[in-house]
Formats: sequence, C-alpha cells, structure tokens
Amino acid sequence: MSEQKLLKELPACPVETTLILIGDKWKVLILRDLLSGTKRFGELKKSIGNVSQKVLTAQLRSMEESGLINRKVYAQVPPKVEYSLTELGKSLKPILDAMQNWGECYKASLN
Repeated sequence: MSEQKLLKELPACPVETTLILIGDKWKVLILRDLLSGTKRFGELKKSIGNVSQKVLTAQLRSMEESGLINRKVYAQVPPKVEYSLTELGKSLKPILDAMQNWGECYKASLN
C-alpha cells in the first residue's frame, strides 16, 4: 500500500491510528517478542501460544505492510523466513513498556 493511500485511510485521531496499527492482541504480542531481536515464524508461534498459523501470518503481513516489521526470506530449501522490527516498530517500545508496567501494577493491586 502506498504511503499516500495509507495516510488517507488513517483516522484523524492519533490514538485511533495507534489502535489500528497495534490494537490487536496478537500484534502487541508479536511486537513484545520482536523487541528482543529477530525471530523465525516458528519461534513467534511457539512464544505467542494460542494463535493459529493463519492468523499469525495475516498479522505479520499487516504489520509488514504498515512498516512495523521487516520480513527477510532466505533462498533455501526449506524456506527460511525471519522477522524483525523496523525503526518505526522499535519506536513502539515505550508504549509496550508502559503496558507492562501498568499490568504489573494492576496485578499487584489485586493482592
């Protein structure tokens, strides 16, 4: 998708824009896992847990199209594909850190 087309489709509200890009449960978990470095599809699927292969593939494609992740395919048999965060994807780290801190505080408040 071209940058111009993407810009025209995004809402005026920045919070809504962020939610469109990372609001899905699986996307946040993918980001969490890729913050530590490059991962292969199988590693992501195992780490994330209950996500189906079809859904994980769709989420990864969407995030690649949005410019949040890089997909690198190696020409070998069987195919090897690695995923990593782009600089734009890495810029989401403070948001994920804040989510982690809030989740920890919430759990602590229940005790």
